[in-house]
Order: sequence, then structure tokens, then C-alpha cells
Amino acid sequence: MTYPRDMIGYGARTPDPKWPGDANIAVQIVVNYEEGGENNILHGDPASEGFLSEIPGAVPWPGQRHWNMETIYEYGARAGFWRLYRLLGDLPVTVFGVATALARGPEQVAAMQASSWEIASHGLKWIEYKDTHEDTERTHIQRAVRLHTEVTGERPRGFYQGRASMNSLRLAAEEGFDYLSDSYADDLPYWMRIGGRDELIVPYTLDANDMRFSTPNGFNAGAQFRDYLTASFDALYREGVEGAPKMLSIGLHCRLAGRPGRIEALRQALEHMRGHDGVWFATRAQIADHWRATHPPAAKDRPSQMPRAEFVAQFGGIFEHSPWVAEAAYQLERSPAHDTPAGLASLMARAFRRGSTADRLAVLRAHPDLAGKLAAAKRLTADSTSEQSSAGLDALTDEERATFERLNAAYTAKFRFPFIIAVRDHDKAGILDAFERRLANSVEEEFATACAQVERIAELRLRQIL
Repeated sequence: MTYPRDMIGYGARTPDPKWPGDANIAVQIVVNYEEGGENNILHGDPASEGFLSEIPGAVPWPGQRHWNMETIYEYGARAGFWRLYRLLGDLPVTVFGVATALARGPEQVAAMQASSWEIASHGLKWIEYKDTHEDTERTHIQRAVRLHTEVTGERPRGFYQGRASMNSLRLAAEEGFDYLSDSYADDLPYWMRIGGRDELIVPYTLDANDMRFSTPNGFNAGAQFRDYLTASFDALYREGVEGAPKMLSIGLHCRLAGRPGRIEALRQALEHMRGHDGVWFATRAQIADHWRATHPPAAKDRPSQMPRAEFVAQFGGIFEHSPWVAEAAYQLERSPAHDTPAGLASLMARAFRRGSTADRLAVLRAHPDLAGKLAAAKRLTADSTSEQSSAGLDALTDEERATFERLNAAYTAKFRFPFIIAVRDHDKAGILDAFERRLANSVEEEFATACAQVERIAELRLRQIL
């Protein structure tokens, strides 16, 4: 079966983003403009808003307006936005703009445009979509794009639903945005295959985000927000200096960070960041453009997505003359984590280990002797030929060949299968030394050792393929 979640990402070695000016970090600030787009029976919603406010334990009120909640959101539009605007007006900022909220805030939109802020789409309404039928959500995304374009004069390049459903990313990809941000999965942009196309994901954040002022066990003072932002910056900046630059996303809301007791903390954090060289402040669209130009999607084999026949045809020979291992691996749970050499090697090793003792013994016996008669007769598989030649086993002196023949005979007489070693990990002297040492093993010990070497050979072969 195929497991769709990607639990590997870039793995241990992240790519060098090559930020402009060789910056050590990209800092991306989002201002969420949601005020006037939240749940409200005035907006045709069934209940009032209950999310991201100053009211502890707030819940929606079915069929009623909620005066306190409404005025908190109004504060964001009337005061909080302008406080953030005065602080951030000279910085590249991306606005996640709820289309209906933008339509109700023409002066705020004019200010965003005066500062050349990017205005990305934050959907039609700031509501929960988890239980919404996909046809309805699709219609909402289409309506959001139309209204956004009417209000701003430009089609949004990016999209972030926020209170997303399992369909949101796919539906947004159908609409054809330049980038999507409904992901918290990485510190760098990445490409994701959706509907047969490569879509650029510029991930967002919920930790370096003022929303934690409204959540249990979140920030309860501006200093905590400041300290968390500066610590996040310092960690990522250090990684950049060490050769692995990243992106820091910061999430702000007009009704939260726009309060006086929090804006000063944000100011201090930004001053800290601006005090460093090699910092690239950028909009999400700028980051998307840079990533697309510098790291375009690369065509690659995706074993987790292959049909069974293709999978077995490509990987059936990884375990010598034993396609049953690939057949068994295909029946296991496959995911994007198995599209790397190490991941696929792990999957195939699991399948091999599931085999009976007789099955695994047959795999061992399918391997040729090192520098044996099959090699001399040039009847090895292409993989075995390449492996043996990598350690010079195809160019032995008469004395060396006699030594290998003696060791092969002694080994097979004792263990009833050929000596197996991952040749690419050793030179000729190391192979001979291992030969001598392993002859002293018990049959059980050597069976386990030989099986481990078969798995290592498979991993090395997969590195050649993937």
C-alpha cells in the first residue's frame, strides 16, 4: 500500500538555498488580515467566531452575534493594523488577506499597496473548512480569487487557507497559484507532486506566531514572544553561517501583535535581526521566484508511486537473482520516505528479513564466489561484475587467485553458501582479512553476517540506481 505522507523531506542534508547576496537566512513576515472575514451571522455563517481572540475558552454562539468577539476583531482593523503598518511599512511583507476582509478594508488595502506589500489569498472567509464538501470549498477558492482581484486589481500569486481541510491544498493547486503555504512541514520551500504537477510549497509557521497569545500554554507576555523570535532567528542564522541557510517565517495578526503590549516586543526582535549582516527580508512571492529559478523541480524516480510490474522490473535484481524480495517489498507500506536509496534499502531489507531461513539461504546461494569460476568465465551479473572490479578482483595475480580459490573452497565446505561481502566497502587486502576472520564463525553467526552483507550490497546498488 502507498502511505501518502512525506516523512523524509530533504533528509539529513538540506539544499543550499543560495539566497540573494549569499544571505545566511531569509526572514519572511506574514501579516494576517482576517478582520471582517471571520465567522459572523452577518456574513451568512451559522455562529459567531470562537478562534484567535483575547477571550479565554471562547466558543461559537450558534445563531447569535458576539459583541465582545466582534469588537476584538474590529480592533485589529481599526488600530492593530496601523500599528503593525507603521512598524513594518519599510519591510517586504506578505499579507495573508481574507478576500471578504480585504473588501471591507479599502484603506488598509491601499496602505498595503503603497508599501508594495505582497497580498496573497487567505481564502474567501476566515472559517473552518474541515467538514466542508470539496465542491463548496472549491467554489469558495474560486470566489476568493475573483473578489481578491476585484479589490486589489491583481490576482493573488500565493494561497493559504489556514483553517484547512484535507482537500485544501489539492483544490488550491487546481486553481493554479504560483505557490501554496498550507504546510508547516519544513524550514525551506519544497516541491510537492499534486494532481500530476509539481507545486511549490512555501511553508508557514504556527510557533513563531503571535497566535500563541491566544492559546493555552502559549505566550502570556511580550517578552516571551520577543525571546522566542530572537532564539528562532539565532538558531537558523547559525545554521546559515555553518553552510545550511534556512527561512524564518513569522506570523502576525492585527488584533494580536497589534496590541501595545506586544508591538514593542516585535520591534525589539526585528531590531535584533536587522543588526546582523547576511539577512534577506523577503515576501513569499520573492522567495517563490528565487526557489523556482534556483531549485526547479527535478524529475526523479518515485518507487513509492510505481505500479507493481515497473517496481519489480526495476528493483527485482537488487537482491541477486531473487525478485521475490522486490515483490514482497511492494506489498509493504510504501511512502515518499522510500524514494531515497536508504529508504528503499530499508523497505527491501524488511522484506528480505521476513523471508524464511530457506528463502534467505537461497538468496545467499544465488551470489557468485568472489573471483571464482563465474567471474573468470564472464558470467556474472552486471552489478556483480562492477562490484568485483571495483576492488580489483578482476585483475588478480596467479598467487592471489590461488588464495581466493583456497578460501572459497574452505568457506563453502563449512557454510554451504558462498562468501559474501559488500566489496565496494573494502579493498583487496580488507576482503582477504575478512575472509580469514569469518571462517572462524559458527554457522549461525556467519549466516547472520552474510545476510547483513547482502542487505548492504542491496543498499549500495540502490545508490547507483537512485
